[in-house]
Amino acid sequence: MGKDPYKKIAKKYDRYVEPSMAGLRQIGIKMYTPKDGMHVLDVGCGTGTNLMLYHEAGCNVFGIDLSPAMVGVAQMKLGDRAEISIGDASKMSYPDDSFDLVTAIFTLHEMQSQIRSTVINEMVRVVKHGGRILLIDYHRGPIRFPKGWMYKAFILFFEIMAGREHFRNYRDFLLRNCLPNLISTKKLKVLNEKIVSGGNIALFLLTSV
Repeated sequence: MGKDPYKKIAKKYDRYVEPSMAGLRQIGIKMYTPKDGMHVLDVGCGTGTNLMLYHEAGCNVFGIDLSPAMVGVAQMKLGDRAEISIGDASKMSYPDDSFDLVTAIFTLHEMQSQIRSTVINEMVRVVKHGGRILLIDYHRGPIRFPKGWMYKAFILFFEIMAGREHFRNYRDFLLRNCLPNLISTKKLKVLNEKIVSGGNIALFLLTSV
């Protein structure tokens, strides 16, 4: 792995970024209500906030992230309540059919296009037959005026500030029609979908077919 792009922001992430994510996480939980004893994997788990929510709901939680800095914060936050590892989601070590639910929240847009596809394949591999995959990420629109354009300006600023490579991958994600395009290339069935934030963000609940 090269330089960790989250090294400087990891310890500040929960303060400055997480507040804007809280509502989306709750929508995701309502789309597929966690049950006691479920095994949940969060791909790109970041500082572990999503893992904490599912742990509090009685789930057994697992996280993987490529950033040592973000994983370090997540491990301090959750301790032995979660199994969190530094790793590449395009080649995960988990066995087939391991999880009842696999989530990826604002993770896929950060990746190069060929890696996104491989990560989805891996998510499908490790989810149990009849399990669920929850994806939350940016959406191309249409963007509604005026609310959607205000959100769009905020998102654009944040993505530019994240660095040149991050912004290039974000733009590529939009140009390739975001989650709908990724989903259409896989053997996945859409069970529920929501478009929020004025058309800027999509939530998809999926199962493999």
